[in-house]
Amino acid sequence: MNHPDISICIVNLNAREYLRNCLRSIPQAAQNLSSEVIVVDNSSTDGSAQMVREDFATIKLITNNQNLGYSRPMNQAMRAATGKYLIQLNPDTLPHPFAFDKLYQFMEANPSIGICSPKVLNRDGSLQLQCRRSAARPWDTITYFSGLSRLFPTSRTFAGYLMTYLPENQIAEVEAVSGSCMFIRRAVIEQIGYLDENFFAYQEDADYCYRARQAGWKIYYYPFAEVTHFGGQGGSRTEPYRAIMEWHRSYFLYYRKHLAREYFFLINWLMYLAMAGKLGFSLIKAWLSKEKIVGTPKP
Repeated sequence: MNHPDISICIVNLNAREYLRNCLRSIPQAAQNLSSEVIVVDNSSTDGSAQMVREDFATIKLITNNQNLGYSRPMNQAMRAATGKYLIQLNPDTLPHPFAFDKLYQFMEANPSIGICSPKVLNRDGSLQLQCRRSAARPWDTITYFSGLSRLFPTSRTFAGYLMTYLPENQIAEVEAVSGSCMFIRRAVIEQIGYLDENFFAYQEDADYCYRARQAGWKIYYYPFAEVTHFGGQGGSRTEPYRAIMEWHRSYFLYYRKHLAREYFFLINWLMYLAMAGKLGFSLIKAWLSKEKIVGTPKP
């Protein structure tokens, strides 16, 4: 059996038109590669699954009868994938021409790299800063949420989380990348397994990158391949309060799983109190919002 060069894995919830455009863009993004596309639909109510069946007959579609979050459905897609590389891709993304070709060539030339992110752009063409970041240790989260990172964007001390001290067109080794588009070597999956399903949604990408680094793999940002990520479409937009709760729960799980052991217990308890305070603030802010819609909280 011949395996494709890449398997593109997408989890969708009520993002039909974004998903349609994303799927249409894939052939241009992988012009010189053999590929397969696997879409897992989380019981969308906007006709997403029917659209995939009717307009993209060659795509493998898996349908769930309820919203299973992100990690579990993505694992469904990854387990069904047969490619040499697996790409986790959000449905509200638009890969640019040759993006996957370029990432594939970069990974082939650098066998020590296990996970790579392209340059992820906002809809206005600016860099989506979360596509290259640190492991979100206490100091980095403090400087991020306090605004110090925005006051001193070129400082390694204060801008460590989003690494704004680095030129956006510089190839860089990083600690974590965004799951909006994550290019993964199959050998990584064979070594460390799939996403941790304790993370319903959010922070599963940071957790996976942390585990890959612990296993000896490098994580890289490669800016010469580009993907536009519209962000906040589908899942988190349709269930804003649940999105807030799940993000904060996931960061707590991530911190306790990987970072708490590095710090004195008082620092850990201060972090937990800060997380609880931020959760309360975010819920109040969402309740006061006119549209009652939130994007994905960061980091």
